[in-house]
Amino acid sequence: MSPHPAPARLPAGVALGGAVVVGILTAIQARVNGQLGLRLDDGFVAAAISFGSGLIVLIVLSLALPAGRRGFRALATGIRSRTIPWWMLAGGAAGALTVATQGLAVAVIGVSLFTVGVVAGQTINGLVLDRAGYGPAGVVAVTMPRIAGGALALLAVGISLQGGVLERVPLWMLVLPILAGIGIAWQQATNGRLRQRVGTPLTATLVNFIGGTAILVVAAGIHVAIVGAPHALPGDAWLYLGGVVGVTYIFLSAALVVHTGVLLLGLGAVAGQLLTAFALDAIWPADAGPGWLTELVMVLVALLSVVVAAAPWRRR
Repeated sequence: MSPHPAPARLPAGVALGGAVVVGILTAIQARVNGQLGLRLDDGFVAAAISFGSGLIVLIVLSLALPAGRRGFRALATGIRSRTIPWWMLAGGAAGALTVATQGLAVAVIGVSLFTVGVVAGQTINGLVLDRAGYGPAGVVAVTMPRIAGGALALLAVGISLQGGVLERVPLWMLVLPILAGIGIAWQQATNGRLRQRVGTPLTATLVNFIGGTAILVVAAGIHVAIVGAPHALPGDAWLYLGGVVGVTYIFLSAALVVHTGVLLLGLGAVAGQLLTAFALDAIWPADAGPGWLTELVMVLVALLSVVVAAAPWRRR
């Protein structure tokens, strides 16, 4: 049993709208972190800067807000009494992978191509986690609308690879976003369960950033030791906003997943990601992007996947 009562369930439209906002913020963060990685010529250092800045913001908020202090006390009590297992504290590992992938790949492949790789991973793992009952919403029935929505999302991935993308982009740059998507679905479910135990998304997000920052600082240190120091830090202030944006969307994800389930949260976020990614790539094209026409078709198919998956479904 969770020590905190479950929150009143949000209307489906409101919860799905929140998921779309998560996706919009995710796409913006991907572009910011990708550009920082390009300017530094070091995606690992860019990711460590992004997560580290977000951690500073979260520490300040957790100390300043009563909910943050209550959540931290509940976290400490849960760890001491072992009612919060170690795996609930590991969501930051998936966040670290996502941010590192942004810094390494987005400036080359574009936000849209990055996003559709994430779509594939999120869709597959979202279905698995919902069926297994891993998320805070419990076991969510794998209905035909949800399967069809997932299939359409995978079709969008196939469309994104048209136009010789595989010839222009290293295979690892296409595989990493898929792995990040698998991690994101697990992270959303894990943070949602931790949020139930500590009573606030703020503390769940703080735990995520502590773990992610530790992993990325070690990875950046190893990378610098091997290849040398990155370029000088750029002076553009907007390049350092990735951490703040990440804090916002991870906080929202932890709060929303109990209302949507893992798959529907992921698909709503996909819609926001793809719309924003298309706009960003149209204004700011990437070197190896699939082209605006392919991206437009891909976005429309992915949006259709969200509409189909959001058709009425029952909880088991």
